[in-house]
Amino acid sequence: MTKLIILGCGSSVGSPWITNNWGKCDRKNKFNIRTRCSAFIQKGDLSILIDSSPDIKKQILDNKIKNIDYVLYTHEHSDQTSGIFELRPFFWKNKKKIDIYASSKTLRVLKKKYDYCFFGGQGYAPIIKGNLISKKFTLSKNKNKILFTSFEVEHGKTTSTAYLFNKTAYISDCNQIGREDYKKLKGLNLLILDCLKINFHPSHFNLEQAILISELVRAKKTILTNLHTDLDYNFLKKNLPKNIIPAYDKMILKI
Repeated sequence: MTKLIILGCGSSVGSPWITNNWGKCDRKNKFNIRTRCSAFIQKGDLSILIDSSPDIKKQILDNKIKNIDYVLYTHEHSDQTSGIFELRPFFWKNKKKIDIYASSKTLRVLKKKYDYCFFGGQGYAPIIKGNLISKKFTLSKNKNKILFTSFEVEHGKTTSTAYLFNKTAYISDCNQIGREDYKKLKGLNLLILDCLKINFHPSHFNLEQAILISELVRAKKTILTNLHTDLDYNFLKKNLPKNIIPAYDKMILKI
């Protein structure tokens, strides 16, 4: 069995904000407490992290994750990458560099911003091995393996990497998907999709757009992630079609 955990489903500032602003979210509902977007895939002893958010230490501890074999990055923004230094204990535990996979753009930014993680220095050993993402690739450990397909989607003025595996798509930061790439999303069991706000946003899908894409793709189930504070959990549950569900932190999905 393969399982996917939504470690975090919040926007770049999470919910609530650091100023204790909850927006339209009911502060009494635990499902409105959202850390920054990240996900975890496990198949047997194979453990794969998608993005290392600023909240990754809490996310890993809260979900009792024991190991990380690989990290897949969607893009270079800080809300997806700034927890990279927190991965050091897995380097110490496994006595080997952590393999990360990302686009050339994301790798270039990460190597510049977190050079000590890749090259060492200032008393630190290098802990990360950067690998350029391929359109199709397999990650494995012992007898367990998962085949991935990747493609780039638009995310405002930059791009983000979408990942397909086990009839599941993870598209956490996106405002437009290429026409040809929609074909890759046909026949999905699960679509995990960006849905930032109710109103239009230049670099993320809003609620109306996310619903339209879910209907177009016809996935059996769609999970909305990257949720801002104007999207209350109960509001979404009451108003979404039955096959579209708001994510929540620590959500476990069998895929």
